[in-house]
Amino acid sequence: MSVPMLKIGAVLSTMAMVTNWMSQTLPSLVGLNGTTISRGGTSERIVSALYPSPEEGWQIYSSAQDADGKCICTVVAPAQNMCNRDPRSRQLRQLMEKVQNISQSMEVLDLRTYRDLQYVRNTESLMKVVDGKLKVASENPRSLNPKGFQELKDKVTQLLPLLPVLEQYKADAKMILRLREEVRNLSVVLMAIQEEMGAYDYEELRQRVLLLETRLHSCMQKLGCGKLTGVSNPITVRASGSRFGSWMTDTMIPSSDNRVWSMDGYFKGRRVLEYRTMNDFMKGQNFVQHLLPHPWAGTGHVVYNGSLYYNKYQSNIVIKYHFRSRSVLVQRSLSGAGYNNTFPYSWGGSSDIDLMADENGLWAVYTTIPNAGNIVISRLEPQTLEVLQTWDTGFPKRSAGESFMICGTLYVTNSHLAGAKIYFAYYTNTSSYEYTDIPFHNQYSHISMMDYNPRERVLYTWNNGHQVLYNVTLFQVIKTSGD
Repeated sequence: MSVPMLKIGAVLSTMAMVTNWMSQTLPSLVGLNGTTISRGGTSERIVSALYPSPEEGWQIYSSAQDADGKCICTVVAPAQNMCNRDPRSRQLRQLMEKVQNISQSMEVLDLRTYRDLQYVRNTESLMKVVDGKLKVASENPRSLNPKGFQELKDKVTQLLPLLPVLEQYKADAKMILRLREEVRNLSVVLMAIQEEMGAYDYEELRQRVLLLETRLHSCMQKLGCGKLTGVSNPITVRASGSRFGSWMTDTMIPSSDNRVWSMDGYFKGRRVLEYRTMNDFMKGQNFVQHLLPHPWAGTGHVVYNGSLYYNKYQSNIVIKYHFRSRSVLVQRSLSGAGYNNTFPYSWGGSSDIDLMADENGLWAVYTTIPNAGNIVISRLEPQTLEVLQTWDTGFPKRSAGESFMICGTLYVTNSHLAGAKIYFAYYTNTSSYEYTDIPFHNQYSHISMMDYNPRERVLYTWNNGHQVLYNVTLFQVIKTSGD
């Protein structure tokens, strides 16, 4: 009985290795979809191709200027479904189906063999009794009287159900041999495909994707400031925490800090979770906890150059908390600013003071009684929290769902609920405003935090217990020396 069981173990081990190789290789070959990404840059055109042509693989064009003067950074991926038409891709799909079928058959055989083996073990004592009686009868036939013969016959009758089990076991053993041969054939085909792929193996594809990401990041860093013209569809990163909260990465440019911070709730919170990377945040792992010395109010917090800036609970005081030293470096009152739900956003939640950062530095958005509840913008000095300059936008803060700064311009949404859009823009460089109509999809219908990160050029939002990102499109006119 032990030999076929060993065969099952060996084949299952081989299947695990094949399945593991397939799970790593197949997504890399067939998971690339055609896409085009446009970004801004400089007026110089540089073309660098990862593969000879778009029909064969990825291309990246960084920093090109179009006829309207817009700066475009474009990445061209393989044509849609091109990978799906690759004969090797079809072979791999067929092989994957065979592997799955064989795996299911092996699992059934393994369970059935285990059950049958248990049955054989349970009848082992009965077989020993029958064997002993047969030996006695063969050595001394006269000792087998009618009563003893009947007992022996009854014992043998009890063993009869074992016969179909043994027959099934013999059939299963033949199937194992056939499956083992199929696995061997699969291994040969897979090795041939792997050799044929050559430069297109998993590791090299991964390296090329990393190179592409590096080039994209470099292209994005060449962007100057621009006017917001569009917001992408939402990208849900995680669902965690309560209905209200905030999450962020460092907004300082440049920065190599990949940490993510999460602050659940808007009322008297003190616990800040710090994750090592975005991937750790998505999985909810590898985090440390900071316990702030003073509780916060609202969700308008921002991390800038390694420090957390937040509004102290039941006050108009702004606190700068340094994560590395776990200490308050400075705190300062924002003169005249309303607090404790005096002038919040439309959703409430003690959102009177909203701190944010963009390409131009650190900002505070709030309202004062002399300003009659209209939004006030102040640019802050990051070290001392001194107010450097202030603008009165004339837009009532209670009519705003949320707001964020991009390139010195404050963008305001008209609601925090479904159907919201970016409705108002105030330009601090000209002290002027305009009404806008930039829609975006409020997927979970209740935004309690919306902030722009200039380093990554994305919007971070907390939407009804979901942490969501939006990419932004900025319009930029390139002025050449001849203009």
